[in-house]
Amino acid sequence: MTHHDELSARPAATPAPKLDLGDVGYQKRLRKRHMQMIAIGGSIGTGLFLGASGRMALAGPSLAIVYIVCGIFTFMVVRALGELVMYRPSSGAFVSYAREFLGERGAYSVGWLYFLNWSTTLVADITAVALYAHFWSLFVPIPQWVLALIALAVVVGLNVVSVRLFGELEFWFALVKVGTIVVFMVLAVVFIVTGTSVDGNVPGISMITDNGGFFPRGLAPMLTIALGVVFAFGGTEMIGVAAGESDNPGAVVPKAVNSIMWRIVLFYAGSVVLFTLLLPWTAYSPDESPFVTVMSSIGIPHAGDVMNLVVLTAALSSLNAGLYATGRTLRSMAVAGTAPRFAARMNRHGVPYGGILITSSVGIAGVVLNLLMPQKAFEIVLNLAGLGIVGTWASIMICHWIFVRKSQQGEYRRPDFQLPFAPVLNILTLGFLAMVVGLMFFDAEIGRITLAAFSVVVAAMIVGWFRIRGRLDPDVLGPVDRPGAATAGVLGE
Repeated sequence: MTHHDELSARPAATPAPKLDLGDVGYQKRLRKRHMQMIAIGGSIGTGLFLGASGRMALAGPSLAIVYIVCGIFTFMVVRALGELVMYRPSSGAFVSYAREFLGERGAYSVGWLYFLNWSTTLVADITAVALYAHFWSLFVPIPQWVLALIALAVVVGLNVVSVRLFGELEFWFALVKVGTIVVFMVLAVVFIVTGTSVDGNVPGISMITDNGGFFPRGLAPMLTIALGVVFAFGGTEMIGVAAGESDNPGAVVPKAVNSIMWRIVLFYAGSVVLFTLLLPWTAYSPDESPFVTVMSSIGIPHAGDVMNLVVLTAALSSLNAGLYATGRTLRSMAVAGTAPRFAARMNRHGVPYGGILITSSVGIAGVVLNLLMPQKAFEIVLNLAGLGIVGTWASIMICHWIFVRKSQQGEYRRPDFQLPFAPVLNILTLGFLAMVVGLMFFDAEIGRITLAAFSVVVAAMIVGWFRIRGRLDPDVLGPVDRPGAATAGVLGE
């Protein structure tokens, strides 16, 4: 072999680090404790505290199995995302990675799908806050839409102040959520072990066996509720967005990602099993958190009130996180020209208030929905948000797949923190996500309506792409020292 042949056979050098102009201007103010609690809080939200009741009404105790199966694939997605974060932390997260590996068209699609997820989740969250508030007689005379509007206004105001305030809020919100679930689980185990009556029922395995068994409605409901469970796990990917404003993502992200699996099994599947051991699965109502149902039934004075306050906190936490994530996502898109230029605006504290205000405008639509259809508002937006998160997760797995392939070709160097068995697990996860969407067709009442609504969204995205593709900025992602990088933080001002 000649010297020239030897040079040709060597793998290409790892490219120099890249800078996404959408990341310029942020302040690295999120500390280790903030990141840890954001990771925990992102996986525990409205989907568990309120959504579990409706899903139990459909599938009974078998919901625990659905949580575990969906949790496994959720972990694969977040593990793949964690590897991309270790390669290049970015506040644009999935949008920025799609920009690098799928092109600007991919970034456009991923960004608006993620916006669809969180903007509709925003509607679900303000609806949940209003429903929780109506638990107390003091708030019953206040219309549901008014309570939803108040919740939206308060959280938007707090979100635009500074990223440090967001981190503090999420830290305490997550601490309250985790602490409450732990207390609930300890109390539940004590009641089960001692056989203490709960609302006239003796807790134990008989609560399951005497009420239709583990599959009271067969296997079919387990499949149709999969999308709702995926929605419940939406937010786990928040760690990827927050890493862009962390002061030390390399030390925090791997630990946060690796702990997601056991949290899902313990908090979600464990809670469902305890719910169905304490009370018949038919005792839970979609209009009330299962935690409130149990605590109101155990006879401890004001236990239901305390628990309702906690689930109210969980909804506010999810609302807070959604505004944070979409603000950063929309800014990354606006810098490239695929979102309104207003979304690129930042205040002096490094907060992209333009994107936050755009998202909150969708929340106003949610207030109207609460005015017109207060009984169905939460259910209507649930599946649409689920489709948004499925699209986002699929993009993460595809981007990671391309990253791995290019690494094998010598174009990139994979970090030590990796998704094992790639691309096999990428393919399995993408197949699972496709199956979840396909199963919606068999749900005639809500699933097909959601797919029809989503087709309208896709059509609008296609039209939007052809309208804006001629004015895109081709230099959003490039070398750190290129012209424009120093001034990008004030874009839109």
